[in-house]
Amino acid sequence: VSAIKDVDDATQCGAAYFMVNCAHPDHFMHVLGGSEDEPCAKRIRGIRCNASRRSHAELDECETLDDGDPEELGRLYAEIIAKMPWLNIFGGCCGSDLRHVTEIARVVSKEVL
Repeated sequence: VSAIKDVDDATQCGAAYFMVNCAHPDHFMHVLGGSEDEPCAKRIRGIRCNASRRSHAELDECETLDDGDPEELGRLYAEIIAKMPWLNIFGGCCGSDLRHVTEIARVVSKEVL
């Protein structure tokens, strides 16, 4: 969240919004908190989470990419949306495929629409 403040300060809030990309929810949710009272968190509008729990270093070194559990990823998206209901851009990244995106769409349609 401090990176958002740094970029906003350096650019006079030049970015329309920010996104979290290429990280499993376990890797970032403890940092975001998602408090609506936290202006920097409200600048995040989208997430594209990894299905894989591997770290970036592990992803760089792996020969095969694990795909995690699509239903679990959907549940994690529901938790994120509950903490950050202003999010409106969703997708998948490393390890995700149609099964994951379908589950994300199912959860988002229940939680957001």
